[in-house]
Amino acid sequence: MEFKTLIDERRSVRKYTEGIDHEALAGILREAQRAPSWKNQQTARCYAVETPEILEDLRAAALPSFNRNSSAHAALIVTTYVKDVVGFGDGAPVNEIGNGWGAYDLGLHDAYLILAAKNAGYDTLIMGIRDADVIREKLGIPRSEEIMSVIAVGKSGEAPSLRPRKAMEEVVRFF
Repeated sequence: MEFKTLIDERRSVRKYTEGIDHEALAGILREAQRAPSWKNQQTARCYAVETPEILEDLRAAALPSFNRNSSAHAALIVTTYVKDVVGFGDGAPVNEIGNGWGAYDLGLHDAYLILAAKNAGYDTLIMGIRDADVIREKLGIPRSEEIMSVIAVGKSGEAPSLRPRKAMEEVVRFF
């Protein structure tokens, strides 16, 4: 798909008719790995949940009802980053942002992930409201990783419209 079309057509979807097969999911995750990262450290980690019983258990235990309902019939990808690596040198933060650089790199990774999904014919929803402690326990995520988001991936059951964007003058300053 042409990049501009990909950007124009990607939406946050809150209704899915079906999930995604394993090979397509693996392909999307491989493409997301190509995102740039600080000194190519690649600290993004993904926990892809596709088994129906595990999906339903995780949804019920870790997602509030609105996210549980919005992600029904989709696979879930929990994204994390390894803490204290990106933005650190000799064990200390290189500047005031510290682990914010890990979050930044994971944001780039997740952007690649949702665009790769759309390019493969799937839709996504990034959910930040979740119970990280439950997710960590159920998926065995080590404490050395910061849990950031849960991303639903599947075939859309709706056609959401483009939400309004702020005027460029509100968000950009040219010098």
